[in-house]
Order: sequence, then structure tokens, then C-alpha cells
Amino acid sequence: MCEDLAMREPLFELEGLGHAYGSVVALHDVDLVVPRGRIGLVGANGAGKTTLIRILLGNLRPTRGRVRVLGFDVGTEALEVRARVGYMPEGDALPPDLTAADFLVYAARLGGLPARAARRRASDVLTLVGLDEERFRPMGGFSTGMKQRAKLAQAIVHDPDFVLLDEPTAGLDPTGRDELLDLIGRLQGFGIDVLVSSHVLGDIERTCDWVVVLEGGRVLRSGPIAGLVDAEVVVVEPLADHDRLVEALAGAGATATREGPLVVVEADDDPFDLVRDVLADTGIGIRSLGPRRTRLEDVFLAGGDR
Repeated sequence: MCEDLAMREPLFELEGLGHAYGSVVALHDVDLVVPRGRIGLVGANGAGKTTLIRILLGNLRPTRGRVRVLGFDVGTEALEVRARVGYMPEGDALPPDLTAADFLVYAARLGGLPARAARRRASDVLTLVGLDEERFRPMGGFSTGMKQRAKLAQAIVHDPDFVLLDEPTAGLDPTGRDELLDLIGRLQGFGIDVLVSSHVLGDIERTCDWVVVLEGGRVLRSGPIAGLVDAEVVVVEPLADHDRLVEALAGAGATATREGPLVVVEADDDPFDLVRDVLADTGIGIRSLGPRRTRLEDVFLAGGDR
């Protein structure tokens, strides 16, 4: 994440945040500061994602704790938050009889734009999301991909500072998913910070630079996705002679194991230096060499141990 983003007001801050639906606790005294940027929110069903989104939007008053979004207290400055935030819901909430153009103009007017500016902004945003040729069609006849684009368009038509996207690729085929993810990746270039809530971990790894992992209403992990790297473990893909490489690495004092076409190397000292020296001594060629990257899936499998 670039330095100027890190120096700005946090995207949102949670202090002792808790919420319960009767006897069911959805969030347990969460303390969290999330920087500006592209944020992934992941967790299994029941982890607390939907509850957190509703609280950030100001649609749900938490049982306890304090929430600030873009520097504003959601409890006392909800109007200021809503004026600066957009939301793309998971469900199909589009009015089927309205055209995309009419709906976007209406959404822009709700966001505070005057009539002429709303029409111009609606036209620009429909072009951005690839619905310019469908703008005068009733949305009830839209495909799933077109509906997702229309929902994204209404979330950004009033030019928010921050947009929350709830399962934005749900129901899309691979091509539609790729196209929508590309759109999401471009939003920060327009000055819009993004929170993507998704159970599709690959989507988060592709579009986000920070991830918040919820489990059972608690934060399992929060940090940059680039930090999901274990620099003390090296993965080597040799062209051949896998077993000979494992034996040579073991002889040099490393712990080396074969995992299919790869050799995973751990060492007390710098494993890169050790692998380099062994490769030079043995003359074994390689296809790739790099640190082992921890996937989000690995974080879930590790659970509370991380």
C-alpha cells in the first residue's frame, strides 16, 4: 500500500465493537483499525461479515463499542458517513421496470446531485461499467452479469469516497467474474476506497491489498495481503533431479521436502543463500525460486493458531 494512503485518515476504526441478536453474539468486542485502500473482508457464514457491513453503513446500531468511518463517528454523524459511502448489496434489489438510465439518475439524485449533473454522471458511470448500450432497457430483463454491473454503478454514481461491495461476483460465470474484478480493481484509480466482502478467496487475493479475516465474530487476522509470505521458507521448482536436490540441501544443513514438482526448503540461516550455493555446487537447473506464499485458505485452515 502506497505511503500517501497510509498517512491518511483510516478507512474505519472499531473500538470495543460488539453486537448480539438476543442470545446470539455476532461480534465480540472487536478492536480494529483499517487503512485506506482496497480491503478484503472474508469469513465463513456466521462469521459476522454482514453484521459488520450493516454497522459500517449506519444501518445497524451496535450493542456496544464505537465505530468511525472516514473519520466520522457512525453513531453521531451517520449522515456525513452515508453521504460519502456507497453500497452494493448481495441480493437482487433492482427495480425490474426501471431502465438502467432512469435508475442511475434516481440514485444520483438521492446522493445529492442536481438533475443535470445526475444525468451526466449516470451516463458516465453506465459507460464505465459497460452498460452504455443497455441503458434504456428495463433491468428486469438483464442477465446476472448486467445486474451486478448495475448494482456496482448505483454504488458509485454519487462519487463516494468509500464503497462496500457484498459478494460482488455472486452468480457470475468465469468471464463475467474476471470483467467485474477488473472494474473493482480500477475503482481506487478514481479515488474510491473499496471493501469487498466475499467467500471467494481468490477474488480477494486478486483485487485487494489488505485483508480482514473474521471467524466467529472475532478478528482472526488483519493485515496486508503482501504480508502473507513466509520469508524463512523457500520453494524451488527444479528442472530435474528432485531427489538429488533434496539430498544435497539436507547435507548442507537445511530441511528439504519434496511436494510434487516442488522442493520446500527451511533453514536457520538465509535459505536463499543456502539454496543458491547448493544449486551452484550441484549444477541443477530450476524453473522458479521464491518465498512460500501463504494463501488465505491456509489462514482459515490454521484457524486460531495464526
